[in-house]
Amino acid sequence: MPEPSDHRPEHSDRPEYSDRSGHYSERDVQREVTELEGKSATAARLFDIRRIIGGLFVVYGLIVTLAGLTASDAEIDKAEGVNINLWTGLGMLALGVFFLGWLWLRPLKHAPVPELPPDE
Repeated sequence: MPEPSDHRPEHSDRPEYSDRSGHYSERDVQREVTELEGKSATAARLFDIRRIIGGLFVVYGLIVTLAGLTASDAEIDKAEGVNINLWTGLGMLALGVFFLGWLWLRPLKHAPVPELPPDE
């Protein structure tokens, strides 16, 4: 049975300890902070609320628009002569395109991640 002190995780995102006391060096801390800032900026761009809202409205807008294009006369008469699915779907598409256009025209701006000097 392996000793607990001999056990070491195979995949570690943390830098190696710089000394036997288990303390990180200033350089290790700076490197880890820089990596986390880069990951945070990437996650913020990926999960920008405008992308999520715009994408959902475009997808649902396409579905509702297709339902409106294939609506029968009975369904249109039921809505007092208005093809409500078509108009609602087109409105949803327009809103989704607006959000995605806003995202494209004004992307998130983050402070640049400082570069570390090369290892000595």
